[in-house]
Amino acid sequence: MNIRSSLLKAFLVAGVLFTQTAFAQDSRELYNTASNFMRSGDYSNAILVFNQALQLEPDNFEYKKQLGFTYYLKGDLIKAKSIIEPLLSNKEADVQVYQIAGNIYIGREEFKTAQKMYEKSLKKFPNSGELYNDNGNLLMNIKLYEGALRSWLKGIEQDPTFPGNYYNATKTYNYSNNPLWCIIYGEIFMNMESYTTRTAEIRTIVLESYKKLFNDPSLFESAVTDAKKNKRGNSEFVEAYKNTMSKQISVITGGIDPDALIMARTRFLLDWYNNYADQFPYALFDYQRELLRAGLFEAYNQWLFGPAANQSNYKGWTALHKSEYDAFQQYQRRNPLKPRPDEYYNDGKFTLINSGY
Repeated sequence: MNIRSSLLKAFLVAGVLFTQTAFAQDSRELYNTASNFMRSGDYSNAILVFNQALQLEPDNFEYKKQLGFTYYLKGDLIKAKSIIEPLLSNKEADVQVYQIAGNIYIGREEFKTAQKMYEKSLKKFPNSGELYNDNGNLLMNIKLYEGALRSWLKGIEQDPTFPGNYYNATKTYNYSNNPLWCIIYGEIFMNMESYTTRTAEIRTIVLESYKKLFNDPSLFESAVTDAKKNKRGNSEFVEAYKNTMSKQISVITGGIDPDALIMARTRFLLDWYNNYADQFPYALFDYQRELLRAGLFEAYNQWLFGPAANQSNYKGWTALHKSEYDAFQQYQRRNPLKPRPDEYYNDGKFTLINSGY
């Protein structure tokens, strides 16, 4: 009798497990189908199938999150909010659900609620470049320009490998008389997001920023003749950069073009590594020096500046130097720039001249 009871119990347990497994498999298949509908833009069918998946697993956080996101994509912000908002207090709440909630609040013009939500999310995920980026976008949207820039700069400091904050910081600095950070952040961004419409936009900003830098002597006035040694700091980095770059003015007498920038930037690197590299290690400059040593620095600079300076000249250069340019592109794919933690030197000084928004 005990054996029969034990067998019966075992069969019942096995049946429950089998049913649960079958439900899980069915719900996962439904989830994948709904995701495909969502990616193709068929939001109505995606919502229908996500709801079917939730009937099988009503407490599944991911299913609810994607359902709420689909309602957002469809434009039903009321329904999207009703699904996403309760998830924010869930222990499983991740960066993505906060991003979705932020988009919903902004879409509904609930800006104060969005601000509070981002404050909460950044306490939970203080190293999330995505959330700093979205928070900056919110603050820019409500014309808190300095707050927006501070958020993007904090994102660069906390998550230096996320490109969005470099993009937005570069655009914002473009509306101030501070081309230095446009040049630095813009070049980093172009390496991280190399072939998009945003790349073309930033490429033009960086080229114009070099023109601003060399056309306005006052931008070099605060350059020190000898930056303090053995002391790392934000303002000291800026002064060291200005001091080193100001020495290259004589190279730019014929105007700003890729050839002049190649010479100026080469001389900058040589001076920097003779004077400041130990004091201010920086992945961007290390990357430039690696390309210089590999004989690819000219091709790299043509890629950076050529399309914005003169498209026909750029095409002509790449045609005449095809093997060199191909070698650079191969190197770029295999050796992407990787910004490093603890190399944050921005003092956050910012004077807005024209918001441009």
